[in-house]
Amino acid sequence: MEYLRRTIEPIVEKAAGEFPAVVITGPRQAGKTTLLKHLFRSRYKYVSLEPPDVRAGAQADPRGFLELFSSPVIFDEIQYAPELLFYIKEKIDENRDAHGQFILTGSQNLLLLEQVSETLAGRCAMLTMLPLSYAEMKGQPERDFVWEGEEKKIPFELQGFWKGLLRGGYPELIQQPDRDFLLWQGSYVQTYLERDVRSLRQVGDLTQFQLFIRAIAARSAQLFHLSDVAKDLGVAVNTIKAWLAVLEATYQIVILRPYFNNSNKRLVKSPKVFFTDVGTLCYHLGLRDAEHLRLGPMAGAVVETFVFSEIYKRICGRGRVPQLYFWRTSSGTEVDIIVQDQGKLIPVEVKMSSTPTKHMASGIESFRKSHTEVSKKGYVVHLGEMILPLGKDILAMPFRSL
Repeated sequence: MEYLRRTIEPIVEKAAGEFPAVVITGPRQAGKTTLLKHLFRSRYKYVSLEPPDVRAGAQADPRGFLELFSSPVIFDEIQYAPELLFYIKEKIDENRDAHGQFILTGSQNLLLLEQVSETLAGRCAMLTMLPLSYAEMKGQPERDFVWEGEEKKIPFELQGFWKGLLRGGYPELIQQPDRDFLLWQGSYVQTYLERDVRSLRQVGDLTQFQLFIRAIAARSAQLFHLSDVAKDLGVAVNTIKAWLAVLEATYQIVILRPYFNNSNKRLVKSPKVFFTDVGTLCYHLGLRDAEHLRLGPMAGAVVETFVFSEIYKRICGRGRVPQLYFWRTSSGTEVDIIVQDQGKLIPVEVKMSSTPTKHMASGIESFRKSHTEVSKKGYVVHLGEMILPLGKDILAMPFRSL
């Protein structure tokens, strides 16, 4: 299969040239292994810690294991043998000035970050890699969040857009367009449950956990209340809280917090939940064809999830930690996404319409009135082709331009 270039490539290479270790986390099948083999195949040994025999060897004699696979080396799925981290630290400290000694990947963030921060603090760069962004799918991974002019548009066709939402951004489905996406998504979910979820102590009943995931999907891009989900499923609120942490730790979801300051106490404080991959969201919603998606009641939420995940992926691809929020007053005035960038707040409203109107900017106008000292331009992201001013410093923009 043809290799798909990723936005994060230069960041990974730069990190390997400046830190003794690099840790790349992200969901299964996001392309971490493929990227590392592409960038470092000729220079690094590659060891997957997922096979039980390899894992057992690393756990039984970590020091001897590291001697067997001396640096520079890639250790894939390091969460299966976290004991190695202490001995990797020991190796790094023997030659602290040597950069790029170890590259580690992990698909579980629950304990990994805590273990890495305890053992490799100051010795490693931490990066996150998610499924493909739209720009990466279209072969423009270097594209930034600026309008670059008519001649550099990313190819777009609306019917294909809706079909693309169903497939999502996992590389295998993009590289193999004829592959049955429903079979792939079903297999992915089952593998995720069996490998990632079953290994975490917070989850006992996998069937109940699957019902929980579907309940989360039905609330995507909406205000999320733990008590409502607990009531619907008949489980304790603390259980829902623990399960939500599992989904977040395995990169299936992002919890979006509301933006508020102490000067205004009439803002909602409940979070929203977004899936990191819109195809996974569609699968859990039971969506099977583009027309069903486009005309169904969840179409707006799916489009908002797509735009949110696109922004989130592109920021992660630059090696940065996304600082994203939403804004909503108790009376219902809302801005879908607030991007915090260098101390400024950029309000972004998402509309599934192809025809932007001034009314769509009302939430952004309200936000800017109460945040005049920090707010940059606002954007209404839509599915049409028009770039159109909707008010002072508010611009309607096609999603692919962002």
